[in-house]
Amino acid sequence: MRRLWLTLGILMLTQCAVCTRPQPAMPAGQLVREVVYNELNDHESHGYWRYWVERHTRAETRLEEQVETIDGPITRLALSDGHPLTTEAQREEQDRLQHLLESPEEQARHLKQYVEDEERIGRVLALLPEAFVYEYDGEENGRYRLQFHPNPDYAAHSIEARIFHAMSGTIWLDARAKRLARLEGRVDDNVDFGFGILGRLYKGGWFRLVRTQVSATDWKTESLEVHMNIRALLVKTFARETSEVRGGFVPVPAGIHLAQGLALLNQSQVQAEIQTRSPSHGGAGSDLIAPVALAVRP
Repeated sequence: MRRLWLTLGILMLTQCAVCTRPQPAMPAGQLVREVVYNELNDHESHGYWRYWVERHTRAETRLEEQVETIDGPITRLALSDGHPLTTEAQREEQDRLQHLLESPEEQARHLKQYVEDEERIGRVLALLPEAFVYEYDGEENGRYRLQFHPNPDYAAHSIEARIFHAMSGTIWLDARAKRLARLEGRVDDNVDFGFGILGRLYKGGWFRLVRTQVSATDWKTESLEVHMNIRALLVKTFARETSEVRGGFVPVPAGIHLAQGLALLNQSQVQAEIQTRSPSHGGAGSDLIAPVALAVRP
């Protein structure tokens, strides 16, 4: 009898623990839908920011200063492989920026690329509620963790949709703000284009996106890694490798233009902050980006 009562007691305690565990307030798919709504509408109200970006490629590591403007972000190279630019490289960088400010054609191209990136980001985010099936997988630090896999009832009608629909992975959503905090995915199957004649995205590729809250309403990308193998036109197979870290987020006036953004880049304190806070100099690493067909706003 003692064993029976002990067993019953353990079962009751376990049941109570399950009952008191915080339960999601809505189905996983509905939560994803609301998060995507918030992300898409963030475009209408987000602030403007200055920060550094450290980009890693096989060829080099580039540390750039970036200021967001109404005409698209303006960026200047600060360090290459951890070293200050030579006098000639500084002159070339300044000439490039000056040409951007003085050329209406270059400004139009710059803005067009920015708008197209934003539109691609919107299309990819809009895929998330329909293209995948989600299920809750626990909580981490106030964030819901969800597993996702392709929705068998979803019909992909674009290259972007076909690539994403071939993925499965994990997504972390901030429970309070209902914002995207982290996203990890992997390509489960080869994706052929034109029956493999035009190209193929090989299974096994993966990406990881981490975002951080920088104000009461704004979230920015803190790090991004993309590792994909692609074959184009049955001729060449190449790897698409992207690794970025961002940090030092400082708000700037809303609605500034390119010239005002460059003026901020020219301020001496920007360079000083870059030197002391970037990962290459021992600082802490700190929205979405569009490598291959993976797009996330900066």
